[in-house]
Amino acid sequence: MERIRVALLQIAPCAALESGLQKGLEYCERAKELGADIALFPEMWSNGYGICDRPASQWKAEAIPADGDFVRAYGRAAKELDMAIGITFLEQFGAGVDPRNTMLLFDRHGREKLRYAKVHTCDFGAEKDLTPGDDFYVTGLDTACGQVMVGAMICYDREFPESARILMLKGAELILVPNACPMEIDRLSQLRGRAYENMVAIATCNYPETVPDCNGHSSVFDGMAYLPGAAGSRDTCILQADGKEGIYMADLDLGQLRGYRQKEVHGNAYRRPDRYGILTETKVEEPFIRADRR
Repeated sequence: MERIRVALLQIAPCAALESGLQKGLEYCERAKELGADIALFPEMWSNGYGICDRPASQWKAEAIPADGDFVRAYGRAAKELDMAIGITFLEQFGAGVDPRNTMLLFDRHGREKLRYAKVHTCDFGAEKDLTPGDDFYVTGLDTACGQVMVGAMICYDREFPESARILMLKGAELILVPNACPMEIDRLSQLRGRAYENMVAIATCNYPETVPDCNGHSSVFDGMAYLPGAAGSRDTCILQADGKEGIYMADLDLGQLRGYRQKEVHGNAYRRPDRYGILTETKVEEPFIRADRR
């Protein structure tokens, strides 16, 4: 059967990089024991998204390279566990350049398959001192049940329909979303909408409620509003965690999703791109002018 099991590691960060590494690896092992095909961390796991209410000079010093010991340890773990791992970190991004907010996806063979830096940085806060990513990416991820097309967004990216739309147009079936903020009804509704309108599965991993400005509620939406033989529409949410620390598992039926995408009306079936020219304009007018916009 074309099913994959996603593990959302809704866990609290540690005070030091090394202790965070060890905790993360232990939770990856536990996810594998639970049968996970993919394990996903919350946003910026390397320092627990510890960039708020501190001088930028302090947290910038915590940036780590993508080819360094911390990140590569998860690549080795992915191979040893035969499980894909989406690890998140504050990425050291060249001399004299601000760091990036990055997710790197290793496949079950320990190969780097996707490196995504957050495009929609929160420039109204501490993220103004980050370097934004430059594109959205999709990769074919080899799993025990075959290949699945995977893309990524990070937290605030969710609030722009264009993010998920681009990933859908690039072939994404599953979007991984590391997160670090309160997941309340409106943000959950955004994810529900992104999954519904693009007919994609979206898996979001947040920090638990013990972490400041977070509340858990990691979620998975399978993107299918209608199922064969069922009357009417259904909620596409197949998992919503509570606020506690733990591993939250969801099974995605890829075969069913692919069949749904073959016949339903959303996604790219009836779009009219030749009518959307205004979407590529870069001007910003009132009431949306912000002095801190980049």
